[in-house]
Amino acid sequence: MEFGVLGPVVAWDDAGRPVELKGPRHRAVLARLIIARGRVVPATVLVDDLWTDPPDGALSAVRTFVAALRRALEPDRAPRTPAKLLITEGPGYALRSDAVDAWRFEAAMQATRLPELLAALGLWRGPAYAEFADEGWARAERTRLTELRLHGIERVAEARLELGQAAEAVPDLDAHVTDHPWREDAWRLLALALYRSDRQAEALAVLRRARATLTGQLGLDPSKALAELETDILNHAEHLTGNVWADTAAAYNRVVGGTRARLESTVGLLRNLAVTGGGGLETARRHRLAAIAAADDPDVAARVIGAYDVPAIWTRSDDEAQAAAIVAAAERVLPTQDHPSIRARLLATIALESRGSHSTRPREAAAEAEQLARGLDDPALLAFALNGVFMQTCHRAGQSVERDAIGAELVTLSQRHDLFTYEVLGHLIQLQSACAAADYTAADDHAAAADALAARHELPLVAVFTRWYAALRADTPESYRAAAALLDGAGMPGLSDGLLPLALATHALRHDEPIPDVDYGPHGPWVRATAHVPDPPPGLLLELHWALVARQTRDEQVLARAQTALSPAADQQTAGSGLLTLGPVAAYL
Repeated sequence: MEFGVLGPVVAWDDAGRPVELKGPRHRAVLARLIIARGRVVPATVLVDDLWTDPPDGALSAVRTFVAALRRALEPDRAPRTPAKLLITEGPGYALRSDAVDAWRFEAAMQATRLPELLAALGLWRGPAYAEFADEGWARAERTRLTELRLHGIERVAEARLELGQAAEAVPDLDAHVTDHPWREDAWRLLALALYRSDRQAEALAVLRRARATLTGQLGLDPSKALAELETDILNHAEHLTGNVWADTAAAYNRVVGGTRARLESTVGLLRNLAVTGGGGLETARRHRLAAIAAADDPDVAARVIGAYDVPAIWTRSDDEAQAAAIVAAAERVLPTQDHPSIRARLLATIALESRGSHSTRPREAAAEAEQLARGLDDPALLAFALNGVFMQTCHRAGQSVERDAIGAELVTLSQRHDLFTYEVLGHLIQLQSACAAADYTAADDHAAAADALAARHELPLVAVFTRWYAALRADTPESYRAAAALLDGAGMPGLSDGLLPLALATHALRHDEPIPDVDYGPHGPWVRATAHVPDPPPGLLLELHWALVARQTRDEQVLARAQTALSPAADQQTAGSGLLTLGPVAAYL
């Protein structure tokens, strides 16, 4: 069930069909509970909010509205079973759901890329809580959401200007300042967009219009920023053109001619692209292999392969064929390299790209990379090598303590040397390890630290993991579905394939409900374990996969294999992924 308040208040079922919510007071009750964000609203408060002069029987009427809403929102709920969405608690009611379009909009507004910002604004169907515009209880929330939307329109304009799409930004900004003439930043953006569209006279006219509107109609003095922009336009200030990137790229093309320098610079760009979100990871992965193929000299190939030190947290490959090709290329040039730092980077690459392998070779490569890196004064190389060691700790269950030590070292090392992407990695590793130890206070702290770093350094993919962790904590199907939405277009099929069905299956099993009859992707063999079930691959879901086997089969030989595999994790949880859990390992032993 999903709820919409960015327009008239509505609800949609899991197939996207509108749900019949009956009359306006039923909708008012639902809207009031959504505004409360999961907090309990006493029935007496609902009475006061719904009626200026409550009639006799108002409290009974509220109970009737709630009962009707429950029937609409949970039509398959058996009689006399507790409601899961609209619950009774203490003296009132609460809505237990994260699936609200306004909250999705707020989260999406943290993005920095144009497609995500446009998608966020596309959630609006009209004024927020449209039919309750005159209700005092809705006024503050309507005002807050409206301000976020107006700010979102301006952020879209800024993104278009950064992308060189000045002309495309003009129509929306023109309408925006007409409807909201007090927004000075909108006037500034409109003038700047016109100037960058070679419409200087119109840009100056807009600034005069802004001054006249603000002073004459609203009694406000224009800001210093508007006055400075007018001066800059008249003087054709260079910083207004916004073409630093294009000029730098052109200069690089003119000056740098060597294949080696170009390839190494390309990998540096791909490394940055990989952490930007919005399809950047998938694009970087595709071009990375092309860069390796273009390096026909072993020394150049070694540097190109080893330069892609993008932190990796998930233990299943996004493209196994490509990963195998990279490992083969690294193994091919490794014997030709004597320098310890180059060898360490190649070995760390082999360890990282061999994630999920049963072979001992990647573990040996990780250990050798770490040994070499610790003998060199290169913090970034040591962080890269530690990432490879982390990736190879998942060959058996019960390794969360070892992983926690790696995460702690990464955080300390990164803070000392400003390696912020590896600092994020360290916090995410420690988040996972804390979940394995059921220390959710520590996990909360690491999630908050990772989110703060991601916001500061524009790393949108971090939210994929922290939102999945939040879903684990919330433990509702709705929270898992909301987290899964972040994986759309993230370029991480190794994580996303089958993850939402697996999450819903684990939730069902922990609540003694039948598991959904759906495609579980790569997790299928262990969700539907048989007497011929293979051993799960090494990875952060190893304990959970074996726990599924223990729950889903009664074959004694398979159960013996599961017990042997799970025994090293006897004092831990099956939550070492930081995403999903089936409870304590001991429950299965």
